[in-house]
Amino acid sequence: MAGLLLSRRVAEAYGGRIAEIAKRAGAAVDIVVCPPDAPPAGAHKTIEIAFYSRDVWEGCDKTFVNVPTRTFFEVVDRADRLRWLHVTSAGADLPMYQPSLARRVRVTTSSGSNAEPIAQTVLACVLSLARKLPHWLEAQRKREWSPLRGAQQPHDLRGQTAVIVGTGPIGREIARLLHAVGLRTVGIRRSAHHTAPFDEVTGYDRIDHALPRADWLVIACPLTEVTAKLIDARRLALLPRGSRIVNIARGEIVEEPALIAALQGGRLAGAYLDVFAVEPLPPDSPLWTLPDVILTPHNSSASDGNHPRGVEIFLRNLDAYLGARPMENEVALR
Repeated sequence: MAGLLLSRRVAEAYGGRIAEIAKRAGAAVDIVVCPPDAPPAGAHKTIEIAFYSRDVWEGCDKTFVNVPTRTFFEVVDRADRLRWLHVTSAGADLPMYQPSLARRVRVTTSSGSNAEPIAQTVLACVLSLARKLPHWLEAQRKREWSPLRGAQQPHDLRGQTAVIVGTGPIGREIARLLHAVGLRTVGIRRSAHHTAPFDEVTGYDRIDHALPRADWLVIACPLTEVTAKLIDARRLALLPRGSRIVNIARGEIVEEPALIAALQGGRLAGAYLDVFAVEPLPPDSPLWTLPDVILTPHNSSASDGNHPRGVEIFLRNLDAYLGARPMENEVALR
């Protein structure tokens, strides 16, 4: 019998569906509920499968791990029989996942569960910057009547180019929405295979050739050895003067001091940033007060639909795991 470690919320809401999946597969699954404050006695001896769900993760960030998460991974890291861990995040770079990866436990992610809300946030901020909404908001705050006229008027979005680093579910949904307002999209990925809905796809080895065409550079890729510090001072200098940058991936992908310098110097016309090298963003960071920079607190995915979408991915993977079929979003082991 396979022990399955779950939160109480997931066990109560989805226990029936889990039982149906197990019955179809002819397998025996024993649900073990992990309390938020103390691991169940002896649970680590029976656990073969663990689902780190969004309700357990809620409240964690890069510098803070909540008690339910610490409790959950206390069981996971002691579970000698653990064969598969499904996690709520889209990436597998968080520190609490590394012990499982190091001992070659199969790890799958919930990549795609938050693609729609993130892409919608990106579209909202691209439109805001492109239409110079910050100018009008500041004028409203000052009670000033300040129309945009002449050379101040914004450029049309139609015909501009967005270079999107990362062609996974988030990158693809961003490309789809940007197409709707007339942008051309160039996807950057490991290999230059065409991927819908991008107009063009090229490999990381050709990124230097794509950047000079970018009116918008959108970072939507996982943090890996290849992508860490991918956008450094040299590559920022390849962007056309007046272009803008969006980062909803990881702060470590962009060299933050170089980005700040490019914004302060006017080489970049603006930015939307959801992620940072240090989180929470320190109060003395210049990014807080730079004009035409929109900041969100690593929260671009905020949506009450993310939890059920993540559970559905887990349930599909559970069906595949019990049936010895390939699972979605499995992390490649080195």
